[in-house]
Amino acid sequence: MFIQTESTPNPATLKFLPGQTVLEMGTADFPTPEAGATSPLAQRLFAVEGVTGVFFGTDFVTVTKADTVEWDHVKPALLGAIMEHFQSGEAVMASDHQPGSGHAAHDGEDGEIVGQIKELLDSRVRPAVAQDGGDITFHGFERGVVYLHMQGACAGCPSSTLTLKMGIENLLRHYIPEVTEVRPVA
Repeated sequence: MFIQTESTPNPATLKFLPGQTVLEMGTADFPTPEAGATSPLAQRLFAVEGVTGVFFGTDFVTVTKADTVEWDHVKPALLGAIMEHFQSGEAVMASDHQPGSGHAAHDGEDGEIVGQIKELLDSRVRPAVAQDGGDITFHGFERGVVYLHMQGACAGCPSSTLTLKMGIENLLRHYIPEVTEVRPVA
């Protein structure tokens, strides 16, 4: 098994490409070791000292490290943990926990607008963000403001504010006049 790595715009996050499917669909975000309890692979990665976050896409794993740790020190252990996991044949996620679309549900009068927002995010934004090892999901829409949740390499990335404001906000405002602003949520 050969695992490739790619840097991301977030210097604290590295993208690992194991050359096989990680998740059949959707994404899974584990911002803490406790959140990783539903994934045997996440548990292995959090066992490496200095790991502060794990994120899964369909064909990649991104790992976020503490600022006090250098990639040269943790990368070999992470490569070993990923290789060991896939060679074990163990599932990536516990059988009782399967990822969904990642978008929050929205009940209310703006249902049509929210549907358009989610469609644009899924077709235009999320594929590009996945290239950088992350994901952006819909969290809410209220009085013209779209609330988005940034995950994986996007969470805490120095360029994430610019991506939100100049990229995603401009795209949504162009196609959906009711959108006036985009804001991140934790």
